[in-house]
Amino acid sequence: MSQRFSGRAVLPGNLEGEAVVSHAGFNAYASFYDSLHDGATEAVCADSGNKEVFGKRLDGKIVCLPKTTGSTSAGAVWTRLAKLRIAPKAVLFSQQIDPLAAGGLIAVDQWGGMRIVTIDQLGDAFLQAVKSGDRLSIQEDGTVLID
Repeated sequence: MSQRFSGRAVLPGNLEGEAVVSHAGFNAYASFYDSLHDGATEAVCADSGNKEVFGKRLDGKIVCLPKTTGSTSAGAVWTRLAKLRIAPKAVLFSQQIDPLAAGGLIAVDQWGGMRIVTIDQLGDAFLQAVKSGDRLSIQEDGTVLID
């Protein structure tokens, strides 16, 4: 039986994919540092401080997290990943998205030639229910189903 969660569609879209879950704050620069070079064909998490996702592939996945941490460089990181075509499909936040992450993901949508579907305010119950490897369905209105 599917579990249903409703959030706010910051960058809406309909898609399905595999979840990669972090219960810690997610630092985009540290996570994608090794994947930002020309010729990169995948994005493997390089943030050894985030034990849940360290060493896992993030490209083409649905990254589920409470919030982001880090600096203003995150916008450039998201844009570079999109240009290399190794960005996640979606980013789902249990909390409200912070302005730096929102700005970076919106920049990718506007100037990076790619939409990374972004939903926030899914709640703590969402992050407790979803597990890495779960199949997720995202709807345009911000509904997320854990299949």
